[in-house]
Amino acid sequence: MATKRTLIFPAGMPRSLAYLEACLREGKDVIGASSLDFDPTRERYAAWAQLPFVNAQDFDAALIALLEREHITEIFTPNPVIWHHLQGRLPRVAPTVTLANASPAQHEMEPYRAARSKAEQHLADSYAVLSGDAKPPMEIGALAALYRHAETIPGMCDHLKLRALCEITRDCPQGDLVEIGSWWGKSAFILLRLAQTYGIGRLYCVDPWSDAHLVQGGAASVVDLVSTQYSAEEAFQVFLLNLRPYTNGDLNYLRCPSADGATRYRTGNIITTAEFGNTRPVGAIALLHIDGNHSYACAKEDIASWAPAVAPGGWIIVDDYVWPFGDGPKRAGDEYLEAHADRIAMSFVTGSALFIRLRA
Repeated sequence: MATKRTLIFPAGMPRSLAYLEACLREGKDVIGASSLDFDPTRERYAAWAQLPFVNAQDFDAALIALLEREHITEIFTPNPVIWHHLQGRLPRVAPTVTLANASPAQHEMEPYRAARSKAEQHLADSYAVLSGDAKPPMEIGALAALYRHAETIPGMCDHLKLRALCEITRDCPQGDLVEIGSWWGKSAFILLRLAQTYGIGRLYCVDPWSDAHLVQGGAASVVDLVSTQYSAEEAFQVFLLNLRPYTNGDLNYLRCPSADGATRYRTGNIITTAEFGNTRPVGAIALLHIDGNHSYACAKEDIASWAPAVAPGGWIIVDDYVWPFGDGPKRAGDEYLEAHADRIAMSFVTGSALFIRLRA
């Protein structure tokens, strides 16, 4: 069986370079090509070729000569014009050479179509936990934008949880939103946009962004091993990159352990950071999202430290209540449900998260 050799053209486009890295990891034989007289990405390829621009009269002849000379079996191109040209020409001039990727135009549009589809499905579903005083849902464009931009941030906020967050914030008192454990900022972005949409209040992200605080132990030891592949400091920088474009004085953070953050929060003092300026908590939490260290001791401490500040009618979300690597959040959540049954209006589990609403 002949060895596959892949031509990446144009070699310098972002998707081309991402594909190059994937090929190199898999040990594939790759040659890059460009129509530019000088292409700064040339040094990243072990083999290189020059091709005319696709609309040049000699493009087809030059391409055929390159395919034969270099024994190329497939072509990857993220350029929609070149892809369309090759789709029509290759079966006639080089029938043994295939395109390695589907239509770039379809690839570019698919995430946006998927976001729109999710928004349409979201709006078509009813949500029984809302009261008659709930605010109207987001209009479809804003909701699709929320789904789309959330997808660009790495993290573990599943769509069932995202959908539930969209709904409960329609029926949420005013006050601060507090997130314990923000890491890269995926759920923080979602909470921020929902808080802005429904005029709830400012979001405060509490996370030490410290390698030492990642250790969870017990059944989660396999997670601890993976955690060593990440840098907490780098995660903090990613958090800032993800959140800064969307804030307008309505977000801040406390870079410290959860219990220390609760102590600082209760003082009511102004919180100052270089990136988000000065904000003063109101002292009443409308929505508390707990997603910090998942050990039982830490999850219990998070709830004990912050739940007393949740306002009547407010929400507490315990993330990873359903979690394959341990039962810390579930044990802590169940204990809170039992100990404060007289204060709880309702509770339910959706996706992997436990949602608790306090009595108004």
